[in-house]
Amino acid sequence: MDLLLGIDMGTGSTKGVLVDASGSVIATETVPHSMDLPRPGWAEVDAEQLWWREVCQISSALMAQLPSGGRLAGMCVSGVGPCLVLCDDAMRPLRPAILYGIDTRASAEITELTDELGEAAILQRAGTLLSSQAVGPKLEWVRIHEPDVFERATGWYGSNSYIAAKLTGEYVMDHHTASQCDPLYATREFEWNVPWAQRICGHLPLPRLVWPSDVVGTVTPQAAAATGVPVGTPVSAGTVDAYSEAFSVGVRRPGDQMLMYGSTMFLVQIIGEYHSDPALWTTTGVEHDTLALAAGTSTAGSLIGWLQTVTGGASFDELMAEASSVPPGSEGLLVLPYLAGERTPVFDPQARGVVAGLTLRHGRGHLFRAAYEGISFGIRQILERFDDAHTGARTVAVGGGLRSPIWAQALSDITGRPQLVPEQAIGASYGDALLAAIGVGLVAPDTDWAKIATEIKPDARYRGLYDDLYATWRELYPATKDQVHRLAAQPIV
Repeated sequence: MDLLLGIDMGTGSTKGVLVDASGSVIATETVPHSMDLPRPGWAEVDAEQLWWREVCQISSALMAQLPSGGRLAGMCVSGVGPCLVLCDDAMRPLRPAILYGIDTRASAEITELTDELGEAAILQRAGTLLSSQAVGPKLEWVRIHEPDVFERATGWYGSNSYIAAKLTGEYVMDHHTASQCDPLYATREFEWNVPWAQRICGHLPLPRLVWPSDVVGTVTPQAAAATGVPVGTPVSAGTVDAYSEAFSVGVRRPGDQMLMYGSTMFLVQIIGEYHSDPALWTTTGVEHDTLALAAGTSTAGSLIGWLQTVTGGASFDELMAEASSVPPGSEGLLVLPYLAGERTPVFDPQARGVVAGLTLRHGRGHLFRAAYEGISFGIRQILERFDDAHTGARTVAVGGGLRSPIWAQALSDITGRPQLVPEQAIGASYGDALLAAIGVGLVAPDTDWAKIATEIKPDARYRGLYDDLYATWRELYPATKDQVHRLAAQPIV
C-alpha cells in the first residue's frame, strides 16, 4: 500500500497525517506550540527547536504507525507564512524566524522601500503593496538592525522551504510563497523580480523556484535518522499553510473561495485573470500557472481567546451559551476587532480595538457575540473587494473556529453567502498529502479528495439589520483612526 505523509506547521500547533492514495486517513498526530512575542509588534519562533523538532517528532510517530506492508511514497510540509528564516551553510538559523503579517517590526522599512521603488511600480510588478505581510521589508530590517546576522547568512527561507532544505539539502522556494515575498517576485510573470530582489537580498542567492507539488529532492541519510522517514523518500515543495488548506478542500477553480477560521482569519479566492487591488494580496495559486487573491485579518480566534481570559476564564461552552442568548446585532453593540492592528483591507499596524455602543445593560454574552459579528463585518468588507475581481461562486469554510455555534452563522447572515463545510477537517496537512501524491505521480493532478458535509445558509430575516449595522461599522475605523493612532503612540511607562 502506497502512503503519503503530510505535515503542517501552523500558528498554534504542528499537525501530521498519514493517508493512502484514495485520501483515506490512516493516522494523525498533533503537537501544540505557541509563538514568541519578545517585544511589541514582534512575533517569532525558533525554527530549529520548534518547527524542525516537531516535524521530526510527528514524522517519527506516524512512521511508527505505518501499516504492515505499507510504503511511504512521498511527503510534503507546509507552514505559516510568509516568514523569514536566515541560515548559514550548515542550515543553522542565525536568529528566530520572523513570522508573517502579525509581526509589524518593519514599518519604517515598508515606508522607505515604498518611497524608493514607488507605490505604483510595486503594485504593477508585485501585484501587492508593501505591508507587514511582506518579506522584503523584513529582510531590509535585518540588514539594517542586525547587520552581523545578515552578513553571516548564506540563504533565506520560508517555513516550508526551511524544512524542505533540512530534509533534502535543496535550496528552493515554491512560487506561491515567493509571490508573498513582496517586492521580490513578479507575480504576473511567475518569476523573481531580479533587480529588486538583488537590491534587497544583497549577497543572498535567490532560491530555485518550484511549484508546491513539485518533487524537489529526496530525504537524506541525516534527515532520515532525525525523522524516521526512509532515505530516498521524495519530498514535494509544499507552500503556505492557508493555501494548502484551500487546496485540501477543493478550492481550485476561478470563483472558489476559502474562509479559514483560526487565530486569525485568512481568505483565498482563485481568479482566472491577473488582478491587483491595493487592499488585497495578489499571489500565485497552488497549481501551475494559476493566480489567487488573498486577505487576512490580524485577529479572530485570538480575540475570542483574549475575551475569554479577561472576562474570567469561563468555559467555552458557557460563553457560547451566553452569547447565543443575545439576539443578532448584540443589541446595538459594535466591535472593531483590531487588537493587533489590522492587515487587509486597512493595512494599519497602529489600528486598535474599539467597542462602540456599550451600556450598563450589556453583559459578557453581548461582548462575545459582538466580537464574532465585528470579525464577520471585516470579512464582508474583504469579500466585496474580492467580487471586484471575480464574483465568488462557491465558499468553503474550514478551521477550528467552526466549533463556535455563533461565528459561522453570523458570517453567513452578515455576508449573505452560504458556506460549505467539508467532511474532512484535518486542514493543511491533508492538502500536503495530496500535493505529495500528485508530485510523485500516484494520483492525477486534478484529483480532489474533498467531500462536502454540510451547508451553512444565511438567515434572510437578519439581512436588513446587518446591512444597517455594517454601514455604521464601516464608519467606525475612519472616525476613530486619528485618536487611536495617538493612543498607539503613547510610550509604555
